[in-house]
Amino acid sequence: MRFTSDARKERLLRLIRPGANLLVRHRLRGSQGTLIAFCACLGAAVGIVVVALHAAVSWLHIIDFGLPPDHYLSAGLDIELIRLAIVPTLGGILLALLPLLDRRSRHREIVDPIEANALYGGRMSFVDSLRLVAATVISNASGASLGMEAAYSQIGSGLLSSVGQWLRLRRADLRVFVAAGAAAAIAAAFNAPLAGAFYAYELVLGSYSPGALAQVATAALTGTVVMRLTAGAAPIFLVHQPSAGLHPWDYPLFALLGVGAAVIGIATMRAATGCEQALARLKIPPWLRPAIGGALLSLIAVAFPQVLGSGHGGIQLLFDGSALLPPLVLLLLAKLAGSAISIGTGFRGGLFSSSLFLGCLYGASLSQAALFFGPWLASQQDMFLLVGMGAVAASIVGAPVTMVLLVLEVTGDYEVALGVLAGVITAATITRYNFGYSFATWRFHQRGKLIRGAHDVGWVSNLSAGRMARSDAKTVTTDTPLLRLREQVPLGSRSHVYAVDDKGCYAGLIEMAIAHDPDIDDAAAGLVAGDLARGRESFLLPEMDVRAVLTRFEETEKEALPVLAGADDRRIIGYVSEAYALRRYSQELERHHNEQVSERDLFGSGPER
Repeated sequence: MRFTSDARKERLLRLIRPGANLLVRHRLRGSQGTLIAFCACLGAAVGIVVVALHAAVSWLHIIDFGLPPDHYLSAGLDIELIRLAIVPTLGGILLALLPLLDRRSRHREIVDPIEANALYGGRMSFVDSLRLVAATVISNASGASLGMEAAYSQIGSGLLSSVGQWLRLRRADLRVFVAAGAAAAIAAAFNAPLAGAFYAYELVLGSYSPGALAQVATAALTGTVVMRLTAGAAPIFLVHQPSAGLHPWDYPLFALLGVGAAVIGIATMRAATGCEQALARLKIPPWLRPAIGGALLSLIAVAFPQVLGSGHGGIQLLFDGSALLPPLVLLLLAKLAGSAISIGTGFRGGLFSSSLFLGCLYGASLSQAALFFGPWLASQQDMFLLVGMGAVAASIVGAPVTMVLLVLEVTGDYEVALGVLAGVITAATITRYNFGYSFATWRFHQRGKLIRGAHDVGWVSNLSAGRMARSDAKTVTTDTPLLRLREQVPLGSRSHVYAVDDKGCYAGLIEMAIAHDPDIDDAAAGLVAGDLARGRESFLLPEMDVRAVLTRFEETEKEALPVLAGADDRRIIGYVSEAYALRRYSQELERHHNEQVSERDLFGSGPER
C-alpha cells in the first residue's frame, strides 16, 4: 500500500512540474524588473565572451603571422612575407572545407539578429550562432579584411534569444532581448556603451522605445563594465588632439566630406556584391570560393599588409602620424578591394571595423590633399580622420547616431562630435536616397528578402494567402453545359465558381449572377462554362503575404480570388475573399499594436485594482 501511495505521488508530481515550471516562466516574463535583471546578467556574460573571443583571435594572429603581443594585424608591421602570402590562402581553404565536414547544416542559412527581429519575432538558433562564430574566428584569424563584430553580435543576440525562448517571452519582449544581446556585444567590443545601445536601437530593434530602454541600456552597460574589468578601460582608439577649435565654416566642409564618404560606402557595398556575382557567373562552387578569395587576398596583402584584419591597428597608426597622399589613396583602394573580396568569396565577418578604417583612410587622404590648397588645415588632420571614419561607417553600416556616439565616447569632445555629425548626416542621407540600403539590408535584398531594417514585418509574411485560403472552392470543368451549371449551382447559393480545364488547371472565374442572367436564356443551350470564364490570370499564390493579396484585389477588382498551387502548377488549392483578407489584416494589426503597448500579461506584476 505504501508503494502504491508513493507511485501515485510520483505520477502526480510529474503532472504538476510542467505546470509549475510554466507558471514560474509566466511570472518571470511578467516582471519588468526581472527582465532587466536577466539582461544585466546576460549582458555581463556576453562581455566575457567578447573578451575571450578577442583574446583567442589575437593569440591566433600571433601564431599565424608572428605578431608581437599587443600588436594589431592591420598595423602591417614586421610580418614575414611568406606568412602574408600563405596564411590567407590556407585560411580560405580551411573555410572552404567546413561545409564538407558539416553536411547537415551545409544548406541551412544562419539567421542574424536583424533578420530574426524583422521576420521571426526574435527567434534565433544558438547552435547556428556558434557555427557563425567559428567561421568568423577562422576568417579573422587567417587575415580576412573584416571585423569580428558579426560574431560578437551574433553570439550575444543568440544567447539572449535562447533565454527569451526558454522564458516563452512575448514576441515584442523577445525582440528586445535580441537587441540587448547585440548592444552588450558591440558595447564590449568598442568600450562604448552608448554606441552599443544605439547600435541595437538603430539596426537590431529598428526603433527607439522607452519600454526597451532599460533592458538594452543595462545590457550594454554591464557588457562594457565586464570588458573594462578584464581588459582595461582605455578607449579603442587614442586620439591625442582631435580639434584645435572648430570654426563655423568647418561644418560645411565636413558636410562636403560626407558626400565623398557616401560614394565610398556605396562603392564598397556594390563591390562586395559584384565579386559574389562574378564568381556565380563563373559557376565556381560556393564551398570553393573562400579558397579563391584567400589567394586573392594574399596577393593584395603582399603589397599592402594593412588590408588584413579589421583595421584597428591601421586606424591607430593614422592617428599617431601622417602619410603621403599616393600611398594613402592606394591603401584605400586596396582595403576596399580586400573587404569586397572577403565578403564576396564567403569569408565571415562584419564591415563595421573595416568601414571605420576605410573612413580614416579617406579622411587622411583628404587632409593631405587639402594641405595643397589651405596649409592652415594641418591643425584639423585628426578631425578629417574622425569625420571620414564616422561618415563612411554611417553609409555602410546604416547607424548614423551610433557613429556619432562612438566618436564622442572615443574622444570625449562634444564639439568634435558635432563636426562628425555634419559629415554623418550628409553621408547617411545620400546613401539612403540614392542607394536605399545599408550593407545588412543590401545583402537581404540580394537574397530576395525585401526588408529594409529590423522593423517587425514577420507577422505580415506569416499571414499568407496559403494560410488564409478556404478549401471549399467550387470548381466546374470548362466543358460543363451552362444549363447543367445552373442546376448544380442555383442562384443565390454561391456568388462565383472556378472553371478548370480537363487537366484540372485554373481557367477563369465565373460570376453566377452572369450565369443566371435571363438575357442569355435564348443562347444558354449552346453555351458551356468556359464561355463565361473570365480573369484567367487573376489568382493568388500561397506565398503571397496579406499586403500583396490586398494589392492583387485592388488590381483585379474581384471580391474573391483562387489560390493556385504555384505559378506553373495551376491547380486550385483554395480561395480568399477580399473581405476576409481585410478582416484578418485588421485583426493582426490590432494584435501587434496591443503587444507593443501592453506592459503586463496574464500574470502582470502591477498591483490589482
